[in-house]
Amino acid sequence: MPPTGRPTASASSSETGVRADGATGSSPPSAGSCARARRRARRAGSGRRLFAFDRRLGFRLVAGADEAGRGCLAGPLVAAGVLFDYEALTTRELRSLGALNDSKQHSAEAREELYPLVMRSAARVVVVSRCVRGIDARGLHKTNLAALRDAVRGVTAGVGEEVLCLLDGFSVAEFEHPQRAIIDGDATSAAIAAASIVAKVTRDRYMRLADVRHPGWRFAEHVGYSTPSHRDAILRQGVSPLHRMSFQSLAYQQLAL
Repeated sequence: MPPTGRPTASASSSETGVRADGATGSSPPSAGSCARARRRARRAGSGRRLFAFDRRLGFRLVAGADEAGRGCLAGPLVAAGVLFDYEALTTRELRSLGALNDSKQHSAEAREELYPLVMRSAARVVVVSRCVRGIDARGLHKTNLAALRDAVRGVTAGVGEEVLCLLDGFSVAEFEHPQRAIIDGDATSAAIAAASIVAKVTRDRYMRLADVRHPGWRFAEHVGYSTPSHRDAILRQGVSPLHRMSFQSLAYQQLAL
C-alpha cells in the first residue's frame, strides 16, 4: 500500500523534493553537476590506471623521469626521477596517490598536495636542474635529454636489481638500464606522472623565490612561461638574468639587446 499521512512539520520541501505539481521525490541532478562528478571520479581513479600500466610491464622496480620548464622564456629546466618499488608499495600509499596524473592536469594547489605523497611513497627521488646559461650554451633539446638522463641515472644509481626506466617522450643515450620512451607518458605511467609532479612543484617553488629576487617580471604568476603579462614586463623593463636569450621569442624582438 502507498504511504499515507502528511509530511511532518519539520520536513522541508528540499528534503521531500516537492515539485510545482505537488508530486514528491528527489530532484534529478543537473547536467553540470553530473559532468563535474564524472570529472572528479576520473581524477580520483587516474592513479589506479597509471599504476596498473606500470605493473603490467612486469618489473618490480620502475623508474620514471620527466621535466618541467622546457617551453619557458625564463628560469631553469628541472628534471625529476622517481623510483617505485612495487613490492614495497602499500595499499595505503596507493590509495593516497589515487589522484596521481600528469602535472598539467592539476592545479598548483593539487600538485602541492600530491608532492609529499609522492615523496613518502617513492623508494627514491632525484631532482636535476639546468641553469639558463647552460641552456643557452648547449641548446634546449640537448640540455633536456642530458637532464632526463641524469635524473633517471641518479635515481637508479647503485640499485642491484634490474630497473625499467620510463621517460616521457624521449629515450636517452649512454644509459645502463632498459628504457622505454612513452608518448604522453605523464598521463600513462605512474612513475612518469610522479616525476612530473616533483619536477613541476620544485621548479614553481624556485620561480616564486625568483620573483622576490627579481621583482617586476611577475615570475610568481607565470613561472617563466610566455604569457601576455610576462611579455609586457619584458617590453617594459627588458630581460632579467633568468631569461633564456637563445629563444627566438617575439617578446625579445623589439628590445635593443
